[in-house]
Amino acid sequence: MKAILCEAYGPPETLVLEDLAEPEAGPGEVVVEVKAAALNFFDTLIIENRYQTKPELPFSPGAEMAGVVSATGKGVTRVKPGDRVVAYTRYGSCREKVVAKETDVIAMPEGVPFPVAAGLLVTYGTTLHALRGRGDLKPGETVAVLGASGGVGQAAVEIATLMGARVIACASSEEKLAFARRFGAKETVNYAEEDLKTRLKELTGGAGVDVVYDPVGGDYAEQALRATAWRGRYLVIGFAAGAIPRIPLNLALLKGCDIRGVFWGAAIEREPEQHWKDVEQLLDWVANGELKPHIHAVYPLEETPKALEELAERRALGKVIIEP
Repeated sequence: MKAILCEAYGPPETLVLEDLAEPEAGPGEVVVEVKAAALNFFDTLIIENRYQTKPELPFSPGAEMAGVVSATGKGVTRVKPGDRVVAYTRYGSCREKVVAKETDVIAMPEGVPFPVAAGLLVTYGTTLHALRGRGDLKPGETVAVLGASGGVGQAAVEIATLMGARVIACASSEEKLAFARRFGAKETVNYAEEDLKTRLKELTGGAGVDVVYDPVGGDYAEQALRATAWRGRYLVIGFAAGAIPRIPLNLALLKGCDIRGVFWGAAIEREPEQHWKDVEQLLDWVANGELKPHIHAVYPLEETPKALEELAERRALGKVIIEP
């Protein structure tokens, strides 16, 4: 079995392609033949030991994948050999076969391509949990999506649109905003050239936005919070800008708004059945043609370092997929 391995922490070019023994399923585990794995920006951090998840060396990058169950361990009842499945593995998916916990794999319908399914869990799973589970988003409400051309940002534009919301995409260039409009954004704000708070207020007739979806943080966080409506919900997704903002709490008081944390990784551990329902919803949307995730590029397994460099340089628009 071939696998891309991080044997010592370093940049993408230090990864190596190795042959490993065929894996076996233990109790409560399944072996999945990987048809497609998806990379995320945090994979560029994990291989350099700069992320909160710190796997024991050596390990493979790749936190999500789709494939076919080839073997099951004792006590497994949710899936059987031959089933098409998706799984969030946290790391380790950039290899030909993966051992996963039974609770981590979710059956997928025939109409969904493996490369598309592989990239659904982290970005789209986070987003559906955020907008539906934490944001209580309702049809007709207005959502401001920061970092709208990134992985979770694009997913937020698509899913909020599917849920009947009016989406204002916010990003740092016209190219990125044009990309967001392709996926359903009704209005856009270039926060590299416009004041974010002022423009969001203008676009909502002074009322402010009902939901802010913020995976960026940094200097834009307080501006976005100031642009929320009465009883608005500000969703804390992450801090792609690097800086964790210090928010004046009097803003939450004055606006009667909520600041809600979105920790998808913990939620799927604490509430696995809700996670399964969210993924099933995403797969149904894809199978029905309502959700069409954009794939930036597909790379063979041996070119995983090149794919990670694309992410590290922030050149990817959409998902980056590895096909063993």
